[in-house]
Amino acid sequence: MFKPTVRLKNVLSIDKHLLYKIKVKGLILDLDNTLSMDGSPAAELGVTEWLTEMRELGIKMIILSNNTSKRVAPLARELGIDFIAFGCKPLPFGIKKAAYRLKKSGVLRTQIAIVGDQIFTDIIGGNLYGIKTVLVEPFHLEGNWTFRLKRKVESAIFSRDFTKL
Repeated sequence: MFKPTVRLKNVLSIDKHLLYKIKVKGLILDLDNTLSMDGSPAAELGVTEWLTEMRELGIKMIILSNNTSKRVAPLARELGIDFIAFGCKPLPFGIKKAAYRLKKSGVLRTQIAIVGDQIFTDIIGGNLYGIKTVLVEPFHLEGNWTFRLKRKVESAIFSRDFTKL
């Protein structure tokens, strides 16, 4: 339940070789700490170019965030990606909706991976829905106490050392 299909340094580590190896043609992307710093109005350095590369490979993408539309919409529009806000991860409702939108683009459920930085939302949600999961390290460590607590609990369950980032 807690184990991802793949674990990577960050979203920029996803390339055509990995996608071919795990047979993925569609990505459900988390926003905060995966494409952008939590609460930031801009994508992290390199994300725009990475998205262009994914599009050139024919990879279909959608953002799925537990955050509000007010937070997600401006950045999703800037990046040119469809989105679903208030995804309720790890519950499968938002993931199912995102998978349905990818299916309308010709991507089968077996060809989808969810990409995110949190075990308790992205990885558990993807595993519950039965799709591939990609755990990435956050671009930056969050400072507030709730994120620090989540990271400590994640580290206890899954060997995850944030001191090396």
